[in-house]
Amino acid sequence: MHVGILTAPFARDDLETVVKFASEAGFSALEIACRPGTVHLNVDSYDAAEVTDTVAAAGLEISSLACYVNITASDPAERQKNRDALKKALEACVAMEVDTLCCIAGLPPEGKSREQTITEDAGPFFNELCRDAATDGVNIAMENWFATNIQHLAQWDQIFEVCPATNFGLNYDPSHLVWMGIDYLYAVEKFASRIFHTHAKDTEIRRHVLRYKGNQDTSHFRYVIPGYGVIDWGEYIARLRDNGYNGVLSIEHEDRAFGREEGFVKGLRHLQQFC
Repeated sequence: MHVGILTAPFARDDLETVVKFASEAGFSALEIACRPGTVHLNVDSYDAAEVTDTVAAAGLEISSLACYVNITASDPAERQKNRDALKKALEACVAMEVDTLCCIAGLPPEGKSREQTITEDAGPFFNELCRDAATDGVNIAMENWFATNIQHLAQWDQIFEVCPATNFGLNYDPSHLVWMGIDYLYAVEKFASRIFHTHAKDTEIRRHVLRYKGNQDTSHFRYVIPGYGVIDWGEYIARLRDNGYNGVLSIEHEDRAFGREEGFVKGLRHLQQFC
């Protein structure tokens, strides 16, 4: 298992800046943010060979392309725009020989439950996308962000029933499960065959707030760098490994306690103990 980074916090810097930092800091992989207008990989205009050569020359690999757009948006024009962006990101994966495309399952539009949205909107779209992706050997990996249509494990079961393609799975992020009280280790075992990529992000539980406001108010937690929250990374990584995952741990830096580079490096040092 090895450690990489999601490039999103470097949104105002060019790819060369990200590559230089990641290589010198000791990371092995990049999860490259890509969508229309993104500096690192603009899916409307990019040179596939230039991107892959830049990354490879620094001794890094591309663990995935990441296009986190809302494919079930309420507004039809926005929905179509986002779906087109994800399809272009898939084309970029093929052009660059990247085998994983990270995305989200969409957010429930106004007036619909998550379950309705999975059956009527997300499922049919992903069936089509996964058929196209399978032709070129690309896996589609949804991040289980709590705000999306796959908030909890029953909804994970549902979306995989609606879209059973074997190349359809997860960019598994335990941090979203922890604060909801869902067993992130059990989820690794239950969905082992669906884990194609992972986010390394921890969760601090603010217990004084939890006691005062309860778990329905999201102010009782915050996302932190691995090693600064409640996740047992040694146990978690062992569970991943025991269930067949030996890929990247891609740090998603959303910890306001640390600067950008500092946070990534602290996360790397903690995770390296177990890799």
